[in-house]
Amino acid sequence: MHAMTIAMGSDHAGFSIKTVVKNHLTSLGMDVRDHGTDSEEAVDYADYGVPAARDVASGEADRGILVCGSGQGMVMVANKVSGIRAALAWSEEIARLSRQHNDANVLCLPGRFVDAELAVRIVDTWLAEGFEGGRHVARVDKIMKAEGE
Repeated sequence: MHAMTIAMGSDHAGFSIKTVVKNHLTSLGMDVRDHGTDSEEAVDYADYGVPAARDVASGEADRGILVCGSGQGMVMVANKVSGIRAALAWSEEIARLSRQHNDANVLCLPGRFVDAELAVRIVDTWLAEGFEGGRHVARVDKIMKAEGE
């Protein structure tokens, strides 16, 4: 079994949370592909979210984690990339449900609304959770079909 590869990206508002999460994932032996940003200097979230989401869509990364101030910009831009099902999570339960019911492959965190400890718990929950399948398969299929319409 290979170590999980996680594509990451953040804007300036998500930089500190991204750094904490990246260090946590690295300590667990995961391969992190960090697309930036590398400071709290103002940048545009799309410049970092799109390349990370493309890593997931292409299979270069198993999953993605994106952070911006509210999480909204990152979730919107990630979901524009074909093959991505990005979810915005601010609690462990939301993260769990995004995997169980929606098979989310990108997690977006609101850097200004979660502290480092909660962010790590959300990430751990999200990475550990599987897709339930069953009645949710047809629903996820409809999401992916809408992408091509």
